[in-house]
Amino acid sequence: MPDSVAKPPAILILFAHPAQESSRINRELVRAVRDLAGVTFNDLYEAYPEFDIDVKREQKLAEQHQIIVFQHPFYWYSTPALLKQWQDLVLEHGWAYGKGGAALKGKTLLSAITTGGRAEGYQPDGMHKRSLLELLAPIAQTAELCGMNYLNPFAVHGTHSMSREQARAKALEYRSLLEALRDGVNNSSSLGGS
Repeated sequence: MPDSVAKPPAILILFAHPAQESSRINRELVRAVRDLAGVTFNDLYEAYPEFDIDVKREQKLAEQHQIIVFQHPFYWYSTPALLKQWQDLVLEHGWAYGKGGAALKGKTLLSAITTGGRAEGYQPDGMHKRSLLELLAPIAQTAELCGMNYLNPFAVHGTHSMSREQARAKALEYRSLLEALRDGVNNSSSLGGS
């Protein structure tokens, strides 16, 4: 039988949490996807405790995967410092964007984030005065500049008051989402993970 079935797109998770041991929800999320077939799990704080990012290694990893996931806690409306440094160093002009920079063109970017606050806080009339999509605009614009497709974020809100059962349910939801993306199932209604 000829190999006519297309290989599913590989997923690269760039996990960035400087205090993973204190994050019950991120431990659950990681546990649910770390061994998932078709997924490369790249723990940035484990790989680069001194912030000395191997740019060529990271570029090669990004080139080898069709879907890139930024998984992190939502710190001060942004990413943890090491993921920001990854963006600053790895997404070079001439490689990720600009003249000759098409290494990521056509790939997909997903933000998988956790927040201590509840989803209601991320509304125009909520505590943060903006929607989560508005607050993630810099990441969406980075994807746009690099010619990537930016998906609606998978967000787990209210992590401080979440029960163990709720955390496990969110972890299974995250795993299902990554399986659907890996397998090319376009179910955008499953995105958002509120």
